[in-house]
Amino acid sequence: MDLVHVTLMLKPSQKSRKKYEADFLVDTGATDSLAPGKALRKAGFEPVGKMTYELADGSMIECEFGHAVIEFMGDITSGRVILGPDNAEPLLGVTALESVGIMFDPASQKFKRLPAIPLS
Repeated sequence: MDLVHVTLMLKPSQKSRKKYEADFLVDTGATDSLAPGKALRKAGFEPVGKMTYELADGSMIECEFGHAVIEFMGDITSGRVILGPDNAEPLLGVTALESVGIMFDPASQKFKRLPAIPLS
């Protein structure tokens, strides 16, 4: 399976002129999105809390998180973004994908638009 990346633009608010833009690895095993903390702070992001996250290798890490306006694939949403280690590869979690009605099928390596976003 190939690794799939998508370009995201994160802003701390809709009106913000500062932003963080990068290619994010689509990670269907991650709930939240993650980007390097130093780069996010430079773009104006302020942490609003801390959470403990489990990494792919099973280890635990405590990270700050903030709120972001998230733009990708012609859509816009908002959500939690983890201020990760400064050397972290940016990750796009499934919450952001699903909030705009996009699913990623790992078997076909393709994005699929849902005909509607389920409310139930």
